[in-house]
Amino acid sequence: MATMQAVVKVTPGPGMELVSKPIPSPGPREVLIKVQATSICGTDVHIYRWDKWSQGRIKPPLTIGHEFAGKVVELGSAVGATEAAVGDFVSAESHIICGVCQQCKLGKAHVCPNTRIIGVDVDGCYAPYVTIPVENAWKNPPDMPLTVASLQENFGNSVHTVSAVDMRARTVLITGCGPAGLMAIPVARAFGAELIVVTDLSPYRLELARKVGADLTLNPREDEVVARAQDLVRGKGFDVLLEMSGAQPALVQGLSLLKPGGEAALLGLATGVLSTFDMNNLVIMKGITLHGIAGRRLWENWYQMRALLASGAVDLEPIITHEFPLRRWQEALEIMASGQSGKIVMYPD
Repeated sequence: MATMQAVVKVTPGPGMELVSKPIPSPGPREVLIKVQATSICGTDVHIYRWDKWSQGRIKPPLTIGHEFAGKVVELGSAVGATEAAVGDFVSAESHIICGVCQQCKLGKAHVCPNTRIIGVDVDGCYAPYVTIPVENAWKNPPDMPLTVASLQENFGNSVHTVSAVDMRARTVLITGCGPAGLMAIPVARAFGAELIVVTDLSPYRLELARKVGADLTLNPREDEVVARAQDLVRGKGFDVLLEMSGAQPALVQGLSLLKPGGEAALLGLATGVLSTFDMNNLVIMKGITLHGIAGRRLWENWYQMRALLASGAVDLEPIITHEFPLRRWQEALEIMASGQSGKIVMYPD
């Protein structure tokens, strides 16, 4: 039996291992993909560190990773000729939905309660080969750079967050400049935002935010965020908040800077239950509209991504700061966790 080297969460606890395991075979409605590039998501860092969320969700042994691009090399027996072909250059929607629940039938499959996630619930792509349902394969233009193709799944989170709110001629505050926050900047601009202010604790990522189009970057450790941000919007507050960090102080500060009647789209996941959160004054009495953002709208956000990239309205290349061979996965994950990076791409070959 042919084998491959994959990055696996072997047992419960911090860390992972590069281990030998069989190359998978596709089921009847699956395709086997030779992974050409895989990018690191914050979720992978959570699993690597084995935080509270990981402890309650991950069931080792599990091959990690869910952002990737590659070539279809084998089709399952029930895959039709119009669905996929050997040689197709694809990326993957990581959420495997059931297709039969009420949410799926109502066009809200992104909140399907039966969702299984590649690299979280089923074996992922930190490996030379991965199998996915044919329905989850997204065909890419043949000339799309591998780096960009590998991170589209994460890019979709940013597109979903931004598109949840009307951006036209709006003042926008983005809290959190991890990769999703960074990608939200050019998307918000492409969707018509007038002014974009971002906050983060990492000077490295704030510099990246400036490179991709932020009008003002602020570090809560060094800057008077409320005073400087309010000065820019003439004391009226922001029309829109995009919360990308999951940090309670960022959420509270963001909502406090949101004008009465404003809208907030929340993508960042908190590490635990929020405490001392003033719902009355930050949300209810201000008449704030909150949008919870889960995954990507299937497949609306993927078509939006295609249009943004194909038109040149969004360029993701400046956000890709590091590239590694997969065998250096631990070094790559540590850099990602440090905040001293944008998007990191790894190559199995």
